[in-house]
Amino acid sequence: MLDANNLVKTFIRNEKHNTKISFNAVDDISLKVELGEIVGVIGPNGAGKTTLLRMLGSLMKPTSGEVKIFVDGKQISDGTEIKRHIGYLSGNTKLYGRLSTRELMVMAGNLYGMSEPEIEDRVAMVSKILNLDGFIDNRIEKLSTGQTQRASISRCIIHNPMLYIFDEPTLGLDILSSNAIVDFMLKEKEAGKAVLYSTHYMEEAEKLCDRIIIINKGKIVAEGTVNEIKEIGGSDNLREVFGNLVKSKEDWV
Repeated sequence: MLDANNLVKTFIRNEKHNTKISFNAVDDISLKVELGEIVGVIGPNGAGKTTLLRMLGSLMKPTSGEVKIFVDGKQISDGTEIKRHIGYLSGNTKLYGRLSTRELMVMAGNLYGMSEPEIEDRVAMVSKILNLDGFIDNRIEKLSTGQTQRASISRCIIHNPMLYIFDEPTLGLDILSSNAIVDFMLKEKEAGKAVLYSTHYMEEAEKLCDRIIIINKGKIVAEGTVNEIKEIGGSDNLREVFGNLVKSKEDWV
């Protein structure tokens, strides 16, 4: 589904005395995501997770390296077509507060070129999947944090993509909202979709992920199944493994 090779993203940082320093937020990362699996990306704050996901989601162009998207075994190169197969959730997406969740989904469906009957069917399905019925027609500006996050996810999945890229989808949510999103990711995996997401919650990653990628300072420091990661880190506790591998206890959550 997704094949990324040697991704590098270089930024320029302004320092004192008008000096500029270049640094690699992502430094030579390669990874693959297959249909029917959930892959977690974990790492301390500032490790490069969001920059990596933005490049994988075709929202940011890498300084070097390439991202390939395959559908039915064929590579897709058209940018618009690529986005039709990806549902991307950013941690800082701003929604139109005066719209309802239903109106947001309809607007997103129109942007993806869906027909009215398709949109109507998908709105009903997504509402059931994410348990939106209780607030689907309320203005987004009136929703709770968890409801707003589910509204945001709804516009990412209205077009029924094959690949989901979620940047910390459960961060700061209550248990019920978090469970709804976790259940959604599991169901989409069972339906043969691919899910790539970042998280700070070790227990969540351990429960959900078929594979985990740990990054620090823009580089992959470990990758594999949960058991393989634990073996690499020398502990049965994933939090302890994370600390051992990134050597940065102040970034634990």
